[in-house]
Amino acid sequence: LSGAALLTIEATAVVPEGRITYADVGLWSDETEAAIARTLESIRRWSDIPIAIQLAHAGRKASHEIPWKGGRQIQPDEQNGWQTESPSAIAFEPGEHPPVALDREGLARVRDAFADAARRASRIGIDAVQLHGAHGYLLHEFLSPLSNHRDDEYGGSLENRMRFPLEVFDAVRAAFPMDRSVSVRVSGTDWAAGGWDEEQTVAFAQALEVRGCAAVHVSSGGLTPQQKIPVAPGYQVPLARAVKQATSMPVVAVGLITDYDHAEAIIATGDADMIALARGILYDPRWPWHAAAHLGAKVRAPKQYLRSQPRQFRELFD
Repeated sequence: LSGAALLTIEATAVVPEGRITYADVGLWSDETEAAIARTLESIRRWSDIPIAIQLAHAGRKASHEIPWKGGRQIQPDEQNGWQTESPSAIAFEPGEHPPVALDREGLARVRDAFADAARRASRIGIDAVQLHGAHGYLLHEFLSPLSNHRDDEYGGSLENRMRFPLEVFDAVRAAFPMDRSVSVRVSGTDWAAGGWDEEQTVAFAQALEVRGCAAVHVSSGGLTPQQKIPVAPGYQVPLARAVKQATSMPVVAVGLITDYDHAEAIIATGDADMIALARGILYDPRWPWHAAAHLGAKVRAPKQYLRSQPRQFRELFD
């Protein structure tokens, strides 16, 4: 009811061990499919907003406590903990329990789980799928040379490191109806020496475009504690711009974009095609509505809200 164009259900695990925390949502079974379906039914009572789901596997960053209880890694033998998996047996932080390196059977299992989750999403009426290939989670772990030390065809060169994420994309694209979009979220850089960077992101985006990717959502970081992020309003926009200039896909910019004029400028200058809001819209659930008022645009909202609009914005609603 905010006036936003799309609602994305975030970080939805495709297997139980792919959850970031034990409290995360998932889409790996009939039970979890039914739970997501109930959620959609609740939303649809009040809104026809398009709904996407972000399919994810947390890799070596799985099995953690919920953030408001400290967010520490939970060991496999502790309550609410499990053995994590990754491209290589390298822990995210020193002292953490290391992940198990995925073998060929494990790779096939995870790839198929992404595809199965996409089929479940289709059955319950999800409008779009986004693959989470950012923030140090499993697909990003394959991409970055800091976390991928494999010596088979899934490690080493850029082509090899991209292989498994592209296989997952192909499997999901084949499993999800062709009239609905599949996009990918990426970290444009690890913000760390020797890691994933803007140039490799562009190459990955170009490979995705050839395979029918509908859009690339450009975030950054999350792969290593050694990252040095120059946090400031719009600090990730140059990464989105680089992908935008190298592809013809729609590009989504995100990250400390909280000012209405700033968001409009990113679109107007062609740096990106869409703006994503996460924490900002949790803080201000009417952000798109307020932006429309500020910029002289319109939003869709319930007729019951009409009397609440300020007098100077009489034409705010469609």
